Amino acid sequence: MAKQPEVIRDKACMLSWSRSHRWKGKTLALVPTMGFLHQGHLSLIRKAKAHADVVVVSIYVNPGQFAPSEDLATYPSDLHGDLQKLADAEVDAAFCPSNLYDCESDGVPGGAGSGGGNERTVVSCLEAGDGGGGGGHETWIRVERLEKGLCGKRRPVFFRGVATVVAKLFNIVEPDVAVFGKKDYQQWRIICRMVCDLDFGIKVIGSEIVREADGLAMSSRNVHLSPEQREKALSINRSLLQAKYSVQKEKHSCQDLKNLVVQTITKAGGRIDYVEVSWCSSMKEYNSL
Repeated sequence: MAKQPEVIRDKACMLSWSRSHRWKGKTLALVPTMGFLHQGHLSLIRKAKAHADVVVVSIYVNPGQFAPSEDLATYPSDLHGDLQKLADAEVDAAFCPSNLYDCESDGVPGGAGSGGGNERTVVSCLEAGDGGGGGGHETWIRVERLEKGLCGKRRPVFFRGVATVVAKLFNIVEPDVAVFGKKDYQQWRIICRMVCDLDFGIKVIGSEIVREADGLAMSSRNVHLSPEQREKALSINRSLLQAKYSVQKEKHSCQDLKNLVVQTITKAGGRIDYVEVSWCSSMKEYNSL
């Protein structure tokens, strides 16, 4: 029977656990997740195990990255199943805090973390008697330029929520290595920039997208797709492959490639948020090929 990972819920206990292993000369890798683990997550764990002696997987649905209209309340969860998967993957510890950031001071009525009827939200994670007067946390980390475009246009609070909680995880776990999936490419680039700018002594590794047999990118939210929606979602990968093939075969303008992607997805019944051709590192729009 696979050995169960040590389940840690308290921040101070997590830090103590990490430091005890570091004092033994062990290197630590962190894989941050929001749970409901699938093979994509397990590929991140395998990558982490190749780069460190000890692996910690955090399971935390971060209220700070959800806008009021988004799916915090219905985000899928299966902690028991997740812990079994972590045991099978021989993960050393699972960090499962109840709350890392109270967004009450956000000023968004009913917003994520403000107590807007979501059972995941804890009223406050500030310690009683800390002299701070309660009322939630106030400090956010923003990677200002990288967060503005692409997903940031439609989700203005998303990346500040990600960066802030990831920074907290880094301070609590103190890993040598952190592994993120490139499916969330802009997020990965933002974390890399934050680590560089704030002098975290952490190596950030990006892991390639893992797909289902039919080409759909693995995602915890896929469980919400109906068979019809899942079929439509395949048009995203199909459109990108067509664009890649087209640019390899002959010269095209960026607008031609964007039009190809838009047409393929909309023809399948999808709705476009954005299609951009961007530089890999800066995420700035690329205007010529």
